[in-house]
Amino acid sequence: MTYRMVDLIQKKRDGKAFAKEEIEWMISGYAKGTVPDYQMSALAMAIYFQGMTTEETAALTMAMVATGKQLDLSAIPGVKVDKHSTGGVGDKVTLILAPLVASFGVPVAKMSGRGLGHTGGTLDKLESIPGFKIEKTEEDFIRQVQETGLAVIGQSDDLVKADKLLYALRDVTATVDIIPLIASSVMSKKIAAGADAILLDVTVGDGAFMKNIEDARVLARTMVDLGKSVGRQTIAVLTNMSQPLGHAVGNRNEITEAVNTLDGKGSPAFREFIAELAQLMLSLAGQEKSIPEILEHLDNGKARAKFDEMVLAQGGRTDGLTEALKADYQAEVKAEADGFISAEKAMAIGVLAMKLGAGRATKADSIDFEAGIYLEKKVGDLVQTGDVIARLYSNKPITDELMAEAKAAIELSDEASSHKEILEVIR
Repeated sequence: MTYRMVDLIQKKRDGKAFAKEEIEWMISGYAKGTVPDYQMSALAMAIYFQGMTTEETAALTMAMVATGKQLDLSAIPGVKVDKHSTGGVGDKVTLILAPLVASFGVPVAKMSGRGLGHTGGTLDKLESIPGFKIEKTEEDFIRQVQETGLAVIGQSDDLVKADKLLYALRDVTATVDIIPLIASSVMSKKIAAGADAILLDVTVGDGAFMKNIEDARVLARTMVDLGKSVGRQTIAVLTNMSQPLGHAVGNRNEITEAVNTLDGKGSPAFREFIAELAQLMLSLAGQEKSIPEILEHLDNGKARAKFDEMVLAQGGRTDGLTEALKADYQAEVKAEADGFISAEKAMAIGVLAMKLGAGRATKADSIDFEAGIYLEKKVGDLVQTGDVIARLYSNKPITDELMAEAKAAIELSDEASSHKEILEVIR
């Protein structure tokens, strides 16, 4: 059946629900170019204000999946697991979690994205490794997972064409932060990528798209239900993004922290967080492991060995990954009073890292792999006047204005406060 787009825009504007066939017609037409951007923009804004039912969101997700190729990973033995984060600051989880899970014999076939604005992208971080290639054919991608148990590559242009078009449109029409459109965007890519099971890391707080736990919970529940509705085992974790994750922010800076963690180093709290996520991912593949058993793979070299296998298989070098940053300009941020670190504002720190060169303000911007921020102290730590609490790295001058932004992003108080990484698990 043929519809008129103007009628469908009016229908949603007036708060009515779409039929599955109407959604399929719109999304198919948009992918083919018969529905123009200006009408899809109007529809996105109508959805922003009127929302979508669970049934509409599921139909939208599968309609977007149908606009591209779906990967068939059946040639890879075992339960294939995937992981997705909704984004944040200092989020190097995939770099540690994927090889850690793969070290237990669970195949991890992952397609990742690039960073934009204050959030960092896994692909950008991997490309800071000399020689690392994020592009592979479908056949080579599958072969690598068969041989090494692990691959992290860029998203294929053949997958979910409608999502690429719609995401770019939402980005310039102020319709990014609406739960049905976020959920359908994330899950259409995950479903098309072919994994049997999916762990969703839904970040919440100052440095995340979801600012409060109520919205994050609704988004997580929506995505879990979408995954289950199409036969994918799915678990979501609500994680705290009120401060950057770990100590390092910036591309090679985060590679260094990730590799140090894979070498059995790193803070106990960060190691525990990664192990808890690994425990959930392994459970999706039918393996029940204790936290001590998982941490052992960070200490005995098995997780690092799996990371090195992946890097070598994708053309990268495994030596020199923990060398100090070689930025031309470096600056220390020092405590101006005694007290406890009470806040490290993730959004402000992410924006500052971008200004130093570690991120993109637009998709066309280039990235300085050596730029970044290292947080010497974290929330709850005691500091004294003059202690170095952060270090800035850039290949362009670090101005007084940037130093002021760094100082404003880190707050002190007279009382110690705590920070919990995992806030909730939604199954």
